[in-house]
Amino acid sequence: MTHNFDIVIIGGGILGTSISYFLSFLNKSKKIAVIEQAHNVAFHTSGRNTGKIHAPYLYNPEKKKLFAKAAFHGYGMWEEYAKLQKLPFKKDGVLEVALDSKGIKVLEKYLKWGKQNGLEEKDIELLSKEELKKIEPEIKCEAALNVHRDGSADYSEYTKAVMKDSKENGIKFLLDNKVTKIKKEKDKWTIILNDEHKINSNFLINAAGGEAMDIAHTLNVAQKLTDVHFRGEYWKAPQEYHHLTKTSVYSVPEYQDYPFLDPHWIIRVDGKCEIGPNAVPVFSPYGYNKVENIKEFIPKMLEMLGSGARKAIFDKQFQELAFSEIQSSMSKSVMIDRVKRFLPKINADKITEKGTAGIRSSVIDENGKFVPDVILMDSENSFHILNYNSPGATGALPFSAHIVNHLRELGFLEYDESDAQCGPWKFSDIIEKISVR
Repeated sequence: MTHNFDIVIIGGGILGTSISYFLSFLNKSKKIAVIEQAHNVAFHTSGRNTGKIHAPYLYNPEKKKLFAKAAFHGYGMWEEYAKLQKLPFKKDGVLEVALDSKGIKVLEKYLKWGKQNGLEEKDIELLSKEELKKIEPEIKCEAALNVHRDGSADYSEYTKAVMKDSKENGIKFLLDNKVTKIKKEKDKWTIILNDEHKINSNFLINAAGGEAMDIAHTLNVAQKLTDVHFRGEYWKAPQEYHHLTKTSVYSVPEYQDYPFLDPHWIIRVDGKCEIGPNAVPVFSPYGYNKVENIKEFIPKMLEMLGSGARKAIFDKQFQELAFSEIQSSMSKSVMIDRVKRFLPKINADKITEKGTAGIRSSVIDENGKFVPDVILMDSENSFHILNYNSPGATGALPFSAHIVNHLRELGFLEYDESDAQCGPWKFSDIIEKISVR
């Protein structure tokens, strides 16, 4: 049976589901569907991250202004939504530590950025190692940024709650359905699911995360861009380490132009502690195991060698960093030693259980450079969200509202009620806060 929709969203991650949430309030007369190949929403990257609600101190206020605004307002929106839905939300802060004088300069820059992005004096402060020692005696560093306006969440549960609200407002979720073909027939999109079922849509929103680039290429969009995938792995700390620090600890990354962040000391919303993630190059957005990576190795390498990614993979520094990440996957001690630099009390022999791995897809441009920001591309009756990475989950609610408003401004969407109440928020209020002038 063929089903006809006005709007189809590909991707049931936290972004696609949040977009459906706002559309469900603003377009009640439209038939809207979300397609997700997994058996539930947020099954991949959205539910396999550090679970942090990030304060916007890492983001250049000029180059990543929209992302910074989304993170700043996302914190308050998730806090309000979690309270309304009785979901876990923990205001536990985070420490960003510098291990040398070069790192202190970076912290000073982060402090400036954080304040430019809306953080107040009470939200963020730079501490000397002596000041930090008084509150976190186990941490060894030269200085630390103490970020109070940072939290912990369970984004998988958050996304499921958002889906429930969307479904109650009439959104159709097509779970366990993989998009296997998309073609244009007259002025509509025909989407084939699982190589057998067919649905039609007037408009397509591509929020497919790790597969967003492949879908864009299928529709002849973003042909000069390609993506590379990195698997982030975690190790679970034993219970005796659960009170080693009061808050999560990140260290300043040595190479800030690459998506290779040193593993963090993470305290999750349930109080359990983990070390991770690293960034191991893989060949599939679902490359959690050898079988999947071997299957996708040849087609992915051919794609990369025929694009700007060729320049990146033959870059000596990139190769060295990639090899280092592979080492951290093969050797537990290599990964844990990175955290021991600022938490020397950790004993790798006591850490024996792996956590859940997640995969992040980063975009490389035609010049072989990693694209630092989200990419929004519109085409005929379609809209594509590429490179939506950290702090994507933090800012998913306000960023989704921005996307919906952006599509209206482009003339792709019309609202039934432009000033609608969307759950606890008025849509126009969100847009006013997140607008970039």
